[in-house]
Parts: sequence; structure tokens; C-alpha cells
Amino acid sequence: MTTRTTIIYPDPVVLAQAVAARTLLTIGDLLAEPGRKRVDIAVTGGTDGNRVFHELLASPLVTAVDWSRVHIWWGDERFVAADSDDRNVKQARGEFLDEMIDRGLLPETNIHAMPADMRSADEIAAASPDQTDAVLTAAAVEYQTELVAQLGPEPALDIAMFGVGPDAHFASLFPGLPQVLIDDPHVLVAGVRDSPKPPPLRLTLTVPMIARSRHTWVFTSETRKAEAVAHALAAPHNPQAPSSYADGRELLWLIDKGAASKL
Repeated sequence: MTTRTTIIYPDPVVLAQAVAARTLLTIGDLLAEPGRKRVDIAVTGGTDGNRVFHELLASPLVTAVDWSRVHIWWGDERFVAADSDDRNVKQARGEFLDEMIDRGLLPETNIHAMPADMRSADEIAAASPDQTDAVLTAAAVEYQTELVAQLGPEPALDIAMFGVGPDAHFASLFPGLPQVLIDDPHVLVAGVRDSPKPPPLRLTLTVPMIARSRHTWVFTSETRKAEAVAHALAAPHNPQAPSSYADGRELLWLIDKGAASKL
């Protein structure tokens, strides 16, 4: 496992500002590398993720980035209808992406959303667990195929960002569910049928895919996450604290004082 660095910020707002600045500066540094054509980042949703989107838009550095060479991916997604408010991509569009497109900075084709559930409500209700698993597997294969088509046979993200839940999950890798234990390097995306956090159907990058990232950043805030953070940082690879599996060539935990209060 890569050496982990933990940085503690005063409060959730400063944390979001720091993550936004780090994101923009790192993208700029990567784009400046000789021969570099593009940068690929996976973003996250939730309260902390949305704060980061707000700070990205507010930063004067946002216009210093050549967004035509930046591609946006997701670490996980709620497998619901495309227009559902539960979709991480819909939240990201409302907070950040649509504004970037409207400004002429980010091409629509650079947004790589995870598949949505295209079934009707009746079809979803009538589906057996096996049928639902088959639909999720097909969606996971579709996203993995896109990763390979865009990034090559051994796809790796430049930046992968994740929040942490109160149960210490990250992406859609939850305690007690088998997806966090996937270690097959050929399985990069997985479906989740029984998420303990609604909605129950999810798609997620797997630990092997996340570990390929050049920069993996896990960030969270507030005292309600303190126990989860302490649990995750106590020891690596604890299935009851899936975020303890976070890895990458650079691994940063970026938290505020509240989230760090039980360390």
C-alpha cells in the first residue's frame, strides 16, 4: 500500500477550498508535462463533493486550465433513471459542469457519465435478483469498456477523488458487501445490488482500478464522520471500513478538524 499522507484543515469550507485549489494546480501541472495530451479525473458527489464544485467555479485558477484536455469520470454512481435527482452526474452538472460548458470551457464530449437504469418502473419492480444483477453487470462492463477505449488496455486515472460515509464506505464500496474484496485486476467496475444507503442499486470503480490512479484523494469533514475516519485510518484493508482500501501512487486523506477529532 502506498504511504498515506493526512492533512487536516480548520473547517469544511477551507477543506473544500484546499481540495479545489489542489485539483486545479495538479491538473495544470499534469497538462504541462511534455507529451501529455489529456488529464482524466474521477469526481465524487455528496456534501463535500458539491462544496468542492462550488469552490472550483469560484477560483480564478479555473480559467487557467485547458479544459478541452480534461476528461471527467465518476468513482461511483446511483443506478437510477438518467433524470433522477439521485444521480451524481446530475448534481455535478448543476453545481459545476453545465456552467463550465456554458462558458465554453469544457466540451460535452469530455464528460463520461456512468450508465443509467433505462428500465421502466414496472420492469424494475418485476425483476428478480438475478435479472437485476445481470443488468448491473452489463452496465459495469459498458463503463469499463469506455475506460479501456479512452485510456487504453490498462486504464488509469490521473486524479481520483472520493468522499467517505459515516460507515467508512467510499465510492459505492460498503462494509459487509463483497465488492470491496474484488482483487481481480481485470474487473475495474462492479455493480452493487444491496447498498445499505439508498438507492440500493449502484455502480462503482473497484479497488484495483482505484489503486492505479496517479493521485488518489479521500476527503471528508465534520464530527459525524470522525469515527469512520478513525476506523479507516487505523489499519489498511479492513472490510468493515472500506475506505481503508483507498490506494494510488499518491494517497492523500484531506479532512477537517471535526473529521479528525477521534484520531
